[in-house]
Amino acid sequence: MRGDTRTGPRHEPGRELRRDLYAVAGAAVLVLTAALVGVAIKRSKDVLHVGWPPLYANWLPHVGPGTPAALAVAVVVVAHGPAVAARLPWRALLLASWATATAWTFSLALVDGWHRGIARRLTTRYEYLQVIDRFHDIPATLRDFTNHILLHSPDHWPPHVAGHPPGATLTFVLLDRIGLGGGAWAGVWVITVGATAAVAVLVTARALAGEALARRAAPFLVLAPAAVWMGTSADGYFAAVAAWFTALVALAVMARSTRRSGAAALGAGLLFGLTCYLSYGLTLFAVIGTGVLVLGRNRLRALPFLCAGAAVVPLAFTLAGFGWWEAYHLLVERYYQGAGGFRPYGYWVWANLACTVLVVGPATVAGLRRAAAVLVPERGRLRPVPGRASSSSVRNTSSHTPEVRLALLVLLAFLALLVADLSGMSKAETERIWLPFAAWLLAAGALLPRPRAWLAAQAVLALLLNHLLLTGW
Repeated sequence: MRGDTRTGPRHEPGRELRRDLYAVAGAAVLVLTAALVGVAIKRSKDVLHVGWPPLYANWLPHVGPGTPAALAVAVVVVAHGPAVAARLPWRALLLASWATATAWTFSLALVDGWHRGIARRLTTRYEYLQVIDRFHDIPATLRDFTNHILLHSPDHWPPHVAGHPPGATLTFVLLDRIGLGGGAWAGVWVITVGATAAVAVLVTARALAGEALARRAAPFLVLAPAAVWMGTSADGYFAAVAAWFTALVALAVMARSTRRSGAAALGAGLLFGLTCYLSYGLTLFAVIGTGVLVLGRNRLRALPFLCAGAAVVPLAFTLAGFGWWEAYHLLVERYYQGAGGFRPYGYWVWANLACTVLVVGPATVAGLRRAAAVLVPERGRLRPVPGRASSSSVRNTSSHTPEVRLALLVLLAFLALLVADLSGMSKAETERIWLPFAAWLLAAGALLPRPRAWLAAQAVLALLLNHLLLTGW
């Protein structure tokens, strides 16, 4: 017997759950295939340059001082996260989300111990802190930056310094200048700032899709397997900057006041400029930002302020003597001088997606399936998400319901990730490189019923990854 047009067939919840599980099973097969094929390639001729394919990690079962805390955070969020997220005042929820995400990331990092898990991560020969002393004269170093990108150049930069615009390294240089030097402070900075990415996604989701869906997303943003790499990779910090760019765009296009819209758009432009000078690949956030502009109601009012703000950071670096385009072309050459030159595109173009599955977890895989179904429903609409308020701060139309808006936001992030994948400039190590995109995919969890079961799956995956593997970050 058919149900009404609002809820669909009576058996729809069970059918949708089965489809969710099929999607998760398919993602698990992808991960298993990437692992088996990766091991076969390594045994034949190790051109992957990773220890535990498809991840940049090594098999090392272990526990550490962070283990009890990680278990405690996981249990509390799984048991109480959805209910607390539904009841807390909005501002308190934002603060609680940041605090919990910070605790989750710190506890996972401390599974490897303070020195190995936090203080040492950004001080290895590949990392930014190796070159702090070479920035004693910042303007001169910026003018000379491109002369040290290629491997055969004198005093060439370490891989991560060469592989990013100087804004990334300058962050740690400035931390050192204000007395927060060394790997420990750098690690604490990356974790505490990176955890604010969850808050930025919540702010964006509320502005575009309404508070009810944003509240449902909160536990999934907090208890993410991505936290394994958010502590301690500089890409976690990059993720936060890019996320706040997007959040400010959303606030700008949804603001009722011209002053607030202009201020938010100007701030968004400033952060987008900074994002582009933290990582070349994050220029793809223009895709997500454009999507948010289109979804907003005040896009034309916000656009001039956004463009003005976006010009500031590039202009400052250009006047200081750093050429972004010149550096990018040299980076491409450097990339193929190193591991990018022998890592096989034919493997990584799909194995990268297996890495992403491990970063975002099974709940996000199921949520992405639901997001696609929201945009391309089979017959009528999916059953409404349980607990969604009938009224919303978003003005709905037949084609722009809150679920549609959230689904579009999530799938735009996935589209940007796919473009990065096809470019061939991210062969391996995408578990950290794609953290800025992964932060947005996690919001798809808001579309899932039975959140506690899915949160438990997320927590179990993160705990297994962190306790069975020694990751590179």
